[in-house]
Formats: sequence, C-alpha cells, structure tokens
Amino acid sequence: MEGLEVTVLLGLTILVGTLLAPRVRLALPLVLVVFGLLLGFVPALREVQLPPETVLLLFLPVMLFWESLTTSLRSIRRDFRYILPMSTLLVVASAFAVAAVGVLFGMPWEIALILGAAVAPPDATAVAALGRLLPRRSFMKLKAESLTNDGTALVLYAIAVSLAVGGQITPLSVTWSVIVSYLGGIAVGVVVAALAWLLLRTPRATIVINVTLLLVPLTAFMVAEMIHASGVLAVVVAGLIVAYINPAISTAASRRQAETVWPFGVFLLNGALFVLIGIEVQWVVHQTSLREIGWLVLATLAVWLVLLAVRFAFQLLAMPFQRVGESARPPRGLRTRMQIVTTVAGMRGAVSLAIALSVPLAAPDGAPLDGRDDIIFVTAGVILLSLLVQGPLLPAVVRWARFPVDHGEDEEFELAERAISGAAMTALDALAAENGISDEIRDRVRREGYERLELANARAMARERALIDAEVGAMEDMLDAPDPLADESVEFGDASTDVQASAIGVRGTTLQMVATSTDVDLEQRSPIIRHEEFARLKLAVLDHKREVLFGLRRSGAVDDMIVRRISANLDLEQVRVQGLELIE
Repeated sequence: MEGLEVTVLLGLTILVGTLLAPRVRLALPLVLVVFGLLLGFVPALREVQLPPETVLLLFLPVMLFWESLTTSLRSIRRDFRYILPMSTLLVVASAFAVAAVGVLFGMPWEIALILGAAVAPPDATAVAALGRLLPRRSFMKLKAESLTNDGTALVLYAIAVSLAVGGQITPLSVTWSVIVSYLGGIAVGVVVAALAWLLLRTPRATIVINVTLLLVPLTAFMVAEMIHASGVLAVVVAGLIVAYINPAISTAASRRQAETVWPFGVFLLNGALFVLIGIEVQWVVHQTSLREIGWLVLATLAVWLVLLAVRFAFQLLAMPFQRVGESARPPRGLRTRMQIVTTVAGMRGAVSLAIALSVPLAAPDGAPLDGRDDIIFVTAGVILLSLLVQGPLLPAVVRWARFPVDHGEDEEFELAERAISGAAMTALDALAAENGISDEIRDRVRREGYERLELANARAMARERALIDAEVGAMEDMLDAPDPLADESVEFGDASTDVQASAIGVRGTTLQMVATSTDVDLEQRSPIIRHEEFARLKLAVLDHKREVLFGLRRSGAVDDMIVRRISANLDLEQVRVQGLELIE
C-alpha cells in the first residue's frame, strides 16, 4: 500500500478507536491494538513495515519530550534516591532476568538479551495514560522513573545488538559505552536546551517559538546518537530544562498553542504505534509455524510474570537504601501495598515496541538476524498483557491499597494562587504609578483583584468545609446515627443576578440598536484610552504574579505542576486582554 493510504487508514483507525473505547469501557491503547490485529488479516496491510530506525528517530523523541515537559523537577529531586536505582539497576536486573527466561526457551543469549532490553523499561506514555489513579507523588515517581530508564535500556540494547551481529565486547568497552551514553546524553541535552534559549531570547512570533521547540527533541536525539550517547537522556534533560526556562523564552499565545498541539501530536504518534503493534503481531504470526506460536505464547507469559516478580522483589530489596534520610515513613503494611500498586502500574508500551521494531533486519555482512520476529512477538505480547491485565486491574488494586486521601496538591494550588494574588494587590499602587495609570483604572483593577482573592479564599473554605462535612458524615455512619443535616441544603453563596446587557438585536437581516446608554459622556476621556490603560495595568499585574510564582518555584515552595496549572490560567487571562498574536 502507498504511504498516503496507510496514513489515512491509521488516522481512521485512531478516530474509530477513540470513539469506541469509552463505549466498551476499555483503555484506548488496548482498543487500538485489537484494531491493529484485525487490520493484520488484510495481506496488503501485513506487509506494511516501518524502517527500523524510523520508530526511534521520529516517534520516541517527540513523545519523551512532551512527557519531560509535564514532569515535576521538584519531584525528581525529592525522590531521586528512589528514581536512580529503579531507572538503572532495576532495568539491568529485569533485562538479565528476561534474558535467562529467553535462554530457557531456546533463544540465543544475544537475542534473549535484546528482548530483555526491549521489555525491561516501563513506558512513560502508558504510565501517563493509565497511572493517574495513583496518589500524586507515586504517579510522579513512576513517571520520572519511566522517563529515565529508557536510557539504561537502550545502552543494554546497543550492547546486545553488537553481540548479536558479531561485535567484540569487553568490560572496558562496556564501561566506556555506559559513561559516554549517560554523560554524553546529559551534555547534549544541556547544550541543545542552551542553544534553544539563545535562539528564542528575541523572537516573539508564535510560529517561530513553537517550531524551534519542536526541533529541540529531534536535534538532541540526533546529535546524541551521532556521538553514540543516549538520545533518550538527551531528550529528557533538554525537556526538563526547557520546561523550567519556558516562561522566559515563550509568550502566552505560543504556550497556549503548544498546550494544544503537543498533546494532539503525541496522541496521534502513540495511537499509530499501538495500531502497529497489532499489525506486527499478525505479520509475525503468519511467518511462524503453529508449533512455534505456542512456544512464543508460553515465553511471553513467562517473561511478563518474571518482570512483575523482579520489580516487586527489587522494591523490597532496595527499600532500606531508599529510606535513608527520610523522616516520614509510611507504616509497613502501607509500604507493601504501595509496592504492589507500583508493580502493577509498571506497564510496558510504545518505548518497548520502538526498541523491538528497531532491531536490525540483518547483520553487517548481509546475513538475516535470526530471532528478530521472536523479539517483536514476545514484546508485543508483553505489551498486550500489560494493557489487558494490568490496566483493568490497576483501579481495583488502588482501591484495595486504601491510600490515605492526599489533598496536598489542592492546598498547594490554593495557597499559591492566594499568595500571588495578594502580592499583586500589594504592589498595585506601585505598578499603576510606574505605568502612568489613572486612579479610576487602578481602582477597577484593584476591585477585580480583591474579588478574585475573595473567590480563592471562598473556594478554599468551601473545600475545607466539604472535607469536614465528609469526615463528620463518615463518623455518623460508623456510629449508625441519623444525620441531622440530611434534609438541609447548604449553599456557599448565590451569585444569581439579572443582568440586562443587550445592546444589539437582529430583526430579519438588519442589525438594529435595541438598547442605548444615557450615561456616555463624550467629554470624558476616550474609552480607547481607558481600555489601553486597563490592558497595560492588567499585563503588569500578570507579570508581577508570574514573577512571584516563579520565585516560589525556585525556592521549592511550589511544585512545577502547580506552577504549570497557574501559568496556564495567567496565559489565558493575558490572551483575553491582549488578543491572539499574529503568526508571522
């Protein structure tokens, strides 16, 4: 089939899957994989094969960059003692455990190690899609782990492929490869992010900013691969740095555009990969005898179970080291339940498929690389089991774990909003004087600011009241006592107001003025001047709020994700005041 036909078919498949998944109450990745399996019955579609490097060079950088942009840097620093061994030692242990299983099932050692490298790392996009039921801190730890463990997996993959094609591997060469991969990847990520900062200090056009940001992950991955460093680490490091400096190198309009375009693009890429899983499985099945398929299914089940067992055992063994220096430790029973939940949440996805599909078709001498189809089959089977079993099981396991309710994120968000609003009101007189704003406009902005601050306070009080009411209700249920407030309704304010603001009506096809104002005094200052003053002062207030907000982030008082949420609200308010920028 032609490339355009395949592209349209993939797009239609993703569209139908998106519409169908909520109706059948299944995760979208699983629905797309099933559709891929069905499409694989068409002989012409089974022959659709992406070049091995295309998946790694095109799909992976963009998806990882977006996940890096939406990851909390404070969470990484806080839980680094947990993330480091989980993203390095656990990946190595999982890969070698899977390799041992592969050898038991008759695979050559080198091919089994490639398989281990492919399925060892949990996938960031799968975690992001299916792991949001976890407590916030556990979710961010798992996401940070799944972002950084791909680098370790790709180092193992490169070593295993070199062995499979007849390369010479020594302890010194392995050590050098690890050093170059990690340090080189980090260095490339820092350099590319610095270049992006230099390029974007001056341009203010939305299209220029977002095209430059799109090139960041692709450039970082390409340069890192050219020097045999970790392209994954380069993309992740560049993404974390760009997320931190993004307010200084972008505008409100460009950020609003990026917040729409990036998730959409990543969604399409991720969906296309899951459809390709099903098609690739069909291709492998039709290339394999019935007896070998049964053997591969057993190998897939064994690999999946070993991955779960190794992940759970590693958390038990690493717990003493992770607890060093931590003042607040959860009870033992809760720790065990958290480890079980984290084990179930460690799902495989697009990254594992990308690694499996990138296995070379042949050795440098042209000889076919035996075992590639087995790797793709087992990897796709592990991904299917992750989505089919772990995905639906995760909500039940989270409910069974009975995690304590954590309102820390809501409280931090409310405190941050109130802090920046209060700081803006305190600085309003100085901002008005600095920008030459009249008293009328200053008082108008002050009135709006205090109304917003009162709204934030009211929301916080309402949430606290709701929590107290819920606790009281739970205690009354436990005591089997009637609720005296059961028939009462409490309203936290009635903002119903009849507003008559109709100014223009339509009669037939002619616009007619149906309401006029007798309060307009043409001798007053021009409404245009008042609007310009209002816009200048509002923008100055928004800039001051951002300055205070980023100061809270630098001090560690506010999490990066809270900053991201509040910044998005500030950007929307700025776009309303300023209007959308022209794309030049």
